[in-house]
Amino acid sequence: MPEKNIHNSDHKVPHHPEVSVVIPLLNEESSIEELATEISNALEGVTYEIIFVDDGSTDGSWETIEELFRTRQEIKGVRLRRNYGKSDALQAGFEQANGIYVVTMDADLQDDPNEIPAMLEILKSGKDLVSGWKRVRHDPVTKTIPSRFFNAVTRWTTGIKLHDFNCGLKAYKREVTDSIYLYGEMHRYVPLLAKWKGFDAIAEKEVKHHPRKYGKTKFGISRFLNGFLDLLTLLFVNRYMQRPMHFFGLIGVFFILIGSVISGYLAWLKIFFGEPLGDRPLLFLGILMILVGVQFFSIGFLGEMINKGQVERQKPSIAKKIGL
Repeated sequence: MPEKNIHNSDHKVPHHPEVSVVIPLLNEESSIEELATEISNALEGVTYEIIFVDDGSTDGSWETIEELFRTRQEIKGVRLRRNYGKSDALQAGFEQANGIYVVTMDADLQDDPNEIPAMLEILKSGKDLVSGWKRVRHDPVTKTIPSRFFNAVTRWTTGIKLHDFNCGLKAYKREVTDSIYLYGEMHRYVPLLAKWKGFDAIAEKEVKHHPRKYGKTKFGISRFLNGFLDLLTLLFVNRYMQRPMHFFGLIGVFFILIGSVISGYLAWLKIFFGEPLGDRPLLFLGILMILVGVQFFSIGFLGEMINKGQVERQKPSIAKKIGL
């Protein structure tokens, strides 16, 4: 790539640039320098910083980032001590970003940096978040078919009409990334998290998607399975985190009610008809129902007590930083 477009010494990064580009990566040594150059070309005339978050790479990714930092002021880096996952890597990048707007993209050169200026214009028009839509994808069917199913289910359960929740190319107002916290596979649900925080001006933009040029995909079917479990967690936590007794207490009342009805029926038989109860399975079912109901009630009370305290969040451990 020609060096004249990189703006090595001319690009001065202010303390609060207009754009922070956050790029989580794992073993993408071959693509880092080329991606940084493409971003610089796409953002010519804009103050920006590029934050590479090395999520425990075992190749020369971090050394490549360090080498770029020595010659390019806009390059910054965060290295995590181990592989935490994309959500934690993004969160680490969000916490270091200084830009008015924050853009996220993958490091494999499949996302096109030339889409960023148009996404920024959408944000400036009043939107809180712009999500990319890879309408034409250059991925194997083992990746595209599960992705379409996942997106359809997520649209239905969340009510957010986006075609591609999995697209790594997204743009946010800084207030959005400051208001959310990512872990697990939550990076897929940033639009949902943003909506719950009151940022409901969500837009979608069709973006170009390129074939993978270097390395191999980190995709696995377990990512989607974990993603569905995290979606259920999100929906449950959002509804019942502040009132766990409403969930567990309701189940407890249900079981206690059934157990009480069974026990009352057996007591009626014993008192008025003198029927023996010791060998009746229904007696044990009634006792079991009451015990289970009491246990659910206890869980609800414990949840309420825990909810009154403050639980310290576990954050990924950063090994090194450069430029931050």
